[in-house]
Amino acid sequence: MPQTPHVEKHFTASETIRDIIIGMSDGLTVPFALAAGLSGTANATTAVVVTAGLAEIVAGSISMGLGGYLAARSDINHYDTERSREQQETITMPDAEKLEVKNILIEYGLTAEQSEPMV
Repeated sequence: MPQTPHVEKHFTASETIRDIIIGMSDGLTVPFALAAGLSGTANATTAVVVTAGLAEIVAGSISMGLGGYLAARSDINHYDTERSREQQETITMPDAEKLEVKNILIEYGLTAEQSEPMV
């Protein structure tokens, strides 16, 4: 029987899906609450309720999109800053950095002797 190669396809858009789900759940709650509040008033017409709901959906989408973008940018900036600092420390204080790496490997369960070649 011929064997076909096994190809695993992993889901790689988890952060995007997470952001969409959070945005939808947050973005739909406020317009429904707004529509419910407006529909309870005596002089609110259907057009006013629908227009206000749609305006809130647009405003909420913009807000959630900008919030997600700014959070991602600040994560990237933080990572870049930390990476630059660690690279500089390997030049200016190599012994301290070696000890730091050795301690991290020991925390993962390696002995000092096992971690030495990797350090």
